[in-house]
Amino acid sequence: MDINKTILTGMQPTGKLHLGSILGAANNWNKMLDGNNCLFFLADQHAITVAQNPAELRNNTLDCVAQYISCGLNPDRCKIFVQSQIIGHTELAWVLGCLTPLGQLERMTQFKDKSQHQESIYSGLLYYPVLMAADILLYNADLVPTGEDQKQHVELTRDIAQRFNHSYSETFKIPEPYILKEGSRVMSLQDPSKKMSKSDENANGTIFIDDTPSVIKKKIASAVTDSDSKIYASDKKPGITNLLNIYSAIDGCSLEQAEDKFSSHSGYATFKTSVADSILGLLEPIQKKYNEIRNDKTYLNSVIQAGADQAQPIAYKTMAKVYKKVGFLSKS
Repeated sequence: MDINKTILTGMQPTGKLHLGSILGAANNWNKMLDGNNCLFFLADQHAITVAQNPAELRNNTLDCVAQYISCGLNPDRCKIFVQSQIIGHTELAWVLGCLTPLGQLERMTQFKDKSQHQESIYSGLLYYPVLMAADILLYNADLVPTGEDQKQHVELTRDIAQRFNHSYSETFKIPEPYILKEGSRVMSLQDPSKKMSKSDENANGTIFIDDTPSVIKKKIASAVTDSDSKIYASDKKPGITNLLNIYSAIDGCSLEQAEDKFSSHSGYATFKTSVADSILGLLEPIQKKYNEIRNDKTYLNSVIQAGADQAQPIAYKTMAKVYKKVGFLSKS
């Protein structure tokens, strides 16, 4: 990828990172640090679109910072900050929302999916994509790392930015989605038709950053496969394909190379052991770092304060420009 780009991504602090997010996001993030201006934020304002325990949200936010750092994000090489601590995210969201048609928000896939499973639908869920657009445009990001399931939100951000530029003159860069490919489709170990998720009702389907070696081995051993004994990738073998994808992403080999390596194995037990060992090797240094810093609140708060000190001037500059464009009076 090109260098000298502003790259922005965020994650809601509502649970532990899992193997899918580590392979699909964190590994890619680390590759972006060289030669780019990288901003990583904890999206706590997005998190409250569903009910949160306030004390748990505060603790989870700091814990998520620890997880970011443990996965290799060096605070000296990027900005790590908390969304709610920066003045500008919600302010810009209001301005952008005034240019966003209601129908466009109602057609967002995530809103339609989530609203079908909730008895009470609050406006924050509908307005979520506008706040996401503000997150991106506030820092004039060039690239937004995202999975296919979030690509629609980046496309909406592009529409909003173009609409603002057309209405008030050139103001925002038009961001590009950066689709994460390597390891981006890690599926549930218990239902390989669904992505691995921290919200999976079956905990055995997800490997979390703080799972012990014995738990990881047990989860892989119980991973859904099929009645065949041959190891190869196929739409007809989603469980085995998922395990091969996990192994190849960690090992750094192609899917075909992983297939060749295990093609002579009879039965799945030895194959699953190899997959579990590769996961343990990946997580061991991450877990060691995480356990060292997870309870050091002084250090974690210093990281997000340093990130905020760097992010806030950028946000102020953008908001000053936006407010002038839309006709707000400046402070005397």
